[in-house]
Amino acid sequence: MKTKIITLLLVGVLASSCVENKNDMNNFDHTFAHVVYFWFKNPDSQEARATFEASLTKFLNNSQYAKTKFIGKPPKAIRDVVDDSFTYSLILSFESAEDQAAYQDEAPHKVFIEECEDLWEKVIVYDSQGIKQ
Repeated sequence: MKTKIITLLLVGVLASSCVENKNDMNNFDHTFAHVVYFWFKNPDSQEARATFEASLTKFLNNSQYAKTKFIGKPPKAIRDVVDDSFTYSLILSFESAEDQAAYQDEAPHKVFIEECEDLWEKVIVYDSQGIKQ
């Protein structure tokens, strides 16, 4: 449980620092964050990684709802509190929970899942709504 809390805190810090992407200059929207971790069946497969990255990039470039679009890989963990067991992470932000729900049903998202679901053995999603400050 402690590891999950620390992971969520680290993701929050990382997400709040992701203000731009080379394809998307929108600021991180603090209303709704969607964080996804993927564990591949064969994490050493360069073919699987290329397929995943191409499909995910295509999907995100065509999503009408996702604002911040961060695709990451784990760095080599140097502290015990860092979980580097995943293959890829995805951090997205949305203007509302309704936009995040609509994103789940948009065609590019469904195509991405269809193209890549055989690559992963496990997916964990953390959704968060921002607090008013």
